[in-house]
Formats: sequence, structure tokens, C-alpha cells
Amino acid sequence: MTADPAPVRDAEELRTGRLLLRRPGPADLDAIFALHTDPKACAHNPSDLVETRKEAELLLLRWSHQWNRYGFGYWTVRRHDSADPLGFCGVKIVGFRRRPVLNLFYRFFPSSWGAGYASEAATAAVDWARVHRPDDLVIARVRPENVASQRVALRAGLIRAEQFDSSGDDGTDWFYVSDPGYEG
Repeated sequence: MTADPAPVRDAEELRTGRLLLRRPGPADLDAIFALHTDPKACAHNPSDLVETRKEAELLLLRWSHQWNRYGFGYWTVRRHDSADPLGFCGVKIVGFRRRPVLNLFYRFFPSSWGAGYASEAATAAVDWARVHRPDDLVIARVRPENVASQRVALRAGLIRAEQFDSSGDDGTDWFYVSDPGYEG
């Protein structure tokens, strides 16, 4: 993967059987703020909690920068039949072992947990990456105690890669990857 590939087109909206994944915009700021101030939603990643609306605005700005630069990023996830966001999911470029990879992110409101939405959205994101960015490794970093998140990563088609486990901002990161042969 090159450091600054040409932006991908037609990534702003994905559809699954139940879900609409759409590029986040200013109308999603309230949901970003609500989700990232929810201690339950960020229990395994407390460093992701925000305290002020300004911090949520900066988070949306970072997400928008990713979209503007590469043409893809994190999507706002909704049911087809509802305008209310369920959460956010997608992939963005991050550094891993001095190489760029695609980080799979999924965070949903606790009220939507247990219905399979995160798995459905994460699978769509990984499938999108495999088609549009086939040379890029997709990774998910998950806390050992976050069993639900581990299941989502596996259902999305990632494979446990113990050789990459490391210490992260909020504790140990267990790694799941799209390519088990990746050497890094």
C-alpha cells in the first residue's frame, strides 16, 4: 500500500440486509457525542471517552479528514427503517509495525447490542476492504475481556493473530487480522 493512494470512489454508502452505512456528517455529531460520552459503550476503551462537545467535533473532523484524503473511513450505521444511528463502523488507515494497515472499528449504542448489528456492519466493512483495498491488511484490536467484540471480529472474517498482541492505550490489545500469513 502506498502512503497516499488515490481516493476510493463510491464508498460513501453501503447497504446490508438490515443496515445502511453512510459517511458521517454534521448531522451525526449528536450521536458521536452521545456514544463517546457513554461509559458503557466505551468500557473497554475508556481513552475514547470524550467530555465535551468540542472533543466530539474534533473526532468528527478527524473522521472527515480520513474520508477527504482516502475516500473511505468510518460510517454511521442505521437500520433501513430508522433515522436513528445505531453506532459507527468502518476502516481507516493506521500505522502498524511501521506500515499502513486498515483498522476495523465498531462501536454501537448499548441499546442496540445483541441484535447482530455490529457483526453485520463489520462484515460489510471487511468485505468492502477486500474488494476495494485487496492489498491492505485489515486489523482489529480487541481487549481480552471484550468477548462480544472478539466475536464480531471473527464473524467479520478476521483471524486471531496472537503474535501481534501488544500493550495499547487501554491495556492489552489482542489482534485479529484479515491475512493470517502477514509478517509485518
